[in-house]
Amino acid sequence: MKIRIKYFEEATKLKKIEKGNWIDVYANKDVFVKTNERAMIPLGFALELPQGWEAHLAPRSSTFKTWGIIQTNSIGVVDDTYIGDDDQWHMPVYCLQGKHTEDGIEGTWVRKGDKIGQFRIMEVMPEIEFDEVETFGNANRGGFGSTGTK
Repeated sequence: MKIRIKYFEEATKLKKIEKGNWIDVYANKDVFVKTNERAMIPLGFALELPQGWEAHLAPRSSTFKTWGIIQTNSIGVVDDTYIGDDDQWHMPVYCLQGKHTEDGIEGTWVRKGDKIGQFRIMEVMPEIEFDEVETFGNANRGGFGSTGTK
């Protein structure tokens, strides 16, 4: 599958990671995020997703350890209508644990080119209808968390 991509301001080029099914994304400018505040990190690209597909954007496993930030919406969903020339992707973040101090203010620096997230594309969920019933007639599994802890 080929997907058209537009880069902004000499952004880091994207490529699929060698191990796994996700594509790493990179900050496209230096951003200082103060502890207990949020910021939008520009990622430097726009994609023309095919109709019927969407992208899921998530932090990398090392994102919190490295920068002390979390993605504010846990996972971002970009649909196939966000395909305009100026529809640059961003990663909304919140700083929980400052790693740097800038002018006496605690926070964290995310620098242009830092690998801060990842995404993958998936087909959108098909149209569904709910068929309301009083019972399924199936055996209960045992409730939430019933698969055990180990």
